Amino acid sequence: MKIEWKDCFKIVVSIFCLYLLINYYPFVHDIFIGFISASMPLIIGAVIAYLVNILMSFYEKYLPIKKYRNAINMLLSFLTLFLIIALVVLIVVPEFVSCIVLVINELPEAIEELVENLNENHILSEELSKLLSGLNWEKGINELINLFKTGISGVFDVALKAVTSIFSGVVTALIALIFSVYLLSNKDNLKRQFKKLLEHYLSKRVYENIYYVLEVMNDCFHRYIVGQCLEACILGTLCMLGMTIMSLPYATMIGALIALTALIPVAGAYIGAFVGAFMIMTISPVKALIFLVFLVVLQQFEGNLIYPRVVGSSMGLPGLWVLFAVTIGGGMMGIMGMLISVPLFACVYRIIKNDINGIHKF
Repeated sequence: MKIEWKDCFKIVVSIFCLYLLINYYPFVHDIFIGFISASMPLIIGAVIAYLVNILMSFYEKYLPIKKYRNAINMLLSFLTLFLIIALVVLIVVPEFVSCIVLVINELPEAIEELVENLNENHILSEELSKLLSGLNWEKGINELINLFKTGISGVFDVALKAVTSIFSGVVTALIALIFSVYLLSNKDNLKRQFKKLLEHYLSKRVYENIYYVLEVMNDCFHRYIVGQCLEACILGTLCMLGMTIMSLPYATMIGALIALTALIPVAGAYIGAFVGAFMIMTISPVKALIFLVFLVVLQQFEGNLIYPRVVGSSMGLPGLWVLFAVTIGGGMMGIMGMLISVPLFACVYRIIKNDINGIHKF
């Protein structure tokens, strides 16, 4: 076997780079974190562009537009996304704020009633009963709220941090939005340039494998996002209709909340159920219990009939691996990990499955 000097040079350079990475890991780690932090607006913009591109592909398929097709479809896609976000915010936020205000107003009276019931049943000792009965719960809660509002370090520091955070968030959002528009308006040209780059610097076999993996990832994420959004809309609509029929409060708001949290696989519906039950409980504990029973029944119906047809069959990932992916992703990256872990595991599952069955060999 003939060994060329180019191969030796590549091996030496690889070993040297590995040595530098291990020996100067803290320095390399700081540089990497700084690079990711500086690139965050661009990363967010790329995510926005990918999501909007799914809407664009829908409009490109069903709208027979020829002149200025790309610009019109992109405008319609952004308007659709902003409209969805605005509707969710307008439906959920006002009702949630009013519920919190109601809880704060009713909490002192509820605590006093609880103390009276405990005294009547002789659960509390006399000393503790006198102490709790003598407290002014309303005044204490108001003082606690005022302390929370003002803060220990003063109003100025809190306001300055809030303004700085808001300004930074607005700048990041604007840069991300501009970058996403740039990516979408040049997506065909960027795709062609990326293919040429891979073909020029990589061997044909490596290029085909990388392109195949990217296509599988794109297909898995596309199917997952479309299926998960459709399934969430169906679940939220059924929840709203069921609550309306049973005359449960906050039907529209909780339906929208359930649809929003259902985007998180497995755990999302339970988060929405907890928040919805808490809000209904401020009006009637009995109705909150009815809501929980109804949502459990609806979840069984949705999990056994709707989800397998809408999401499960399109992803091709067994339920065991979905639970495994959500658990690992949530443990590593929280809610964001839950969102991206399922399509990533589906991608790995499909690649391994196709390799074993000989559909695509690496």
